[in-house]
Amino acid sequence: MRLKHFSLTFGQQVLKALADESRLRILHLILHNKEMCTSDLEQVLDFTQTKTSRHLSYLRNAGLVINRKTDQWVYYAIKDEAADFVTQILNYMERDTVLQKDREVYNILYSNRELAANKQQTRRWPAP
Repeated sequence: MRLKHFSLTFGQQVLKALADESRLRILHLILHNKEMCTSDLEQVLDFTQTKTSRHLSYLRNAGLVINRKTDQWVYYAIKDEAADFVTQILNYMERDTVLQKDREVYNILYSNRELAANKQQTRRWPAP
């Protein structure tokens, strides 16, 4: 499903959400990995739990991400309705050094099995 109507109010919420570097970094990682849990984002971005949760809450309230809970883990994914829009915006920033570094850190932690996702045997993450 795609956004059919982009109202002024929704546009304002989305653009405010995208106006912060931390939220763009979070969206970028989620977009490239399809789904990520809070603790993995904390580890990759070197954010505190409070900062990560605050930004994820902001993105959720803006209608850009959805979450699902499995036991004590909360996984975030890009909302289907916003996926095309988020993808287009982040494609413009694909060569940004900060975003590239975030992906490198994710790949290193993933390959070293240091991410929380690898601690759950029932969950499969996409290969980086």
